[in-house]
Amino acid sequence: MSEIKCIIIEDEPLAVKILSDYILQVPFLALERTFKDAILATEWLRNNQPDLIFLDIHLPKLKGMAFLKTLTHPPAVIITTAYHQYAVEGFDLNVTDYLLKPFEFERFLIAVNKVKSTRTEKLASNENRDVKDYLFLNVQKRKVKILFSEILYIESQREYIRIITTKNEYISKMSTHEIEALLPANLFKRIHRSFIVSLSKIESYTAETVEVNGISIPVGRDYRNVVNNL
Repeated sequence: MSEIKCIIIEDEPLAVKILSDYILQVPFLALERTFKDAILATEWLRNNQPDLIFLDIHLPKLKGMAFLKTLTHPPAVIITTAYHQYAVEGFDLNVTDYLLKPFEFERFLIAVNKVKSTRTEKLASNENRDVKDYLFLNVQKRKVKILFSEILYIESQREYIRIITTKNEYISKMSTHEIEALLPANLFKRIHRSFIVSLSKIESYTAETVEVNGISIPVGRDYRNVVNNL
């Protein structure tokens, strides 16, 4: 996982030093900049995008909560303040945590671990969203959607392929190499020059054959190591 880039917006030098020292002790945090007021931070944020802001509330020129309301797409925010009365407003603005000064390193670590957990979950969600579970193939001048989970096996027929699914079968003009490149390698394996099978649909196998949905499919001599690795 990449580092969490953070900035500090704090006008008290001692508070900045304590926060900076705490950040240095956490391997997944990277301090980008510190700012003594929110106006300076706003200018910097026009061209930069941190993952986390440590934000004091009583700042000169522009108060912390007012600054937070100006952010259209705020990153994670951890409030650091000596005033407890702003906690409800802070959580209404979706801050990750609210640290009351003075706070120990252990309390600081709890807060940043919340940011880390949320970020990990978001990245995992984005990755899952990006992974397709289907493909579209040209079948008789139509684009047909075929789910990976429904494919049993694929057979080469000269310049065409025949795709056998749990619901139907389709003929498409493409090579076995072309369809193999479109399939997730962790779900499908070529076991013969002319056959690709869905690993989850294999019912049994020997060194010479693989049985899928009651159909015996030959294993090519050059592909026996694939079967052995099943």
